[in-house]
Amino acid sequence: MIIHTVLGQHTSLITGPLAKLFGCLFATMSALIALSVLSVLAACPAAAQATFALPARTSPPTSPPASALAPAPAKQHTALLTGTTKGKIAAAAALDQLGVSFSWGGGSAKGPTLGIGRGARTRGFDCSGLTLYAWSRAGVRLSHYTGAQFRQGRRIALRARRMGDLLFFGGGTGDPTHVALFLHGGLMIHAPKTGDVVRKTNFLTSSYFRTAFRGAVRPG
Repeated sequence: MIIHTVLGQHTSLITGPLAKLFGCLFATMSALIALSVLSVLAACPAAAQATFALPARTSPPTSPPASALAPAPAKQHTALLTGTTKGKIAAAAALDQLGVSFSWGGGSAKGPTLGIGRGARTRGFDCSGLTLYAWSRAGVRLSHYTGAQFRQGRRIALRARRMGDLLFFGGGTGDPTHVALFLHGGLMIHAPKTGDVVRKTNFLTSSYFRTAFRGAVRPG
């Protein structure tokens, strides 16, 4: 074995026993380094695995179930139906339409519709369309005209009013011009006028409705 070292311009050759000694030292150091690495890995298998293992394959995130994305169902006024009467069924049906647009001539037994005339471009209810729809849910058929509904049922005294009864207003001595459904106390639900929506109103505290009241009718 021959080892060359270069110092400036002078070259010396190391041969014989000295070269063998350097070879043995190099082999011994390499063996010691290898043994040290193996000892560390044996003492820490988790570290060895983290160092040499391939990254684990991850699955793509799963989408939430469709039920989690679906909007919550609209609130139904089922609490009113305890001790169910036809009037309560009609009142609950009307309350489910709160906020629906007023549409002149709009409304049917199936729900809000496009109206006629100034309501032709609006889907919703007029006053008699709302009462017609609400009482159809209770199995009672009404005409789509306030004056006709005034004669489609039994007249009752205001003090005897019950939930769902029809309340009529306006018209002087002729046919009433407005109809609503009684809820409780002085509260009624109705479709008031163009530009408005189905809403609740206290007719006993309203100067107009209190003075324009014509009577109450219980359909069916």
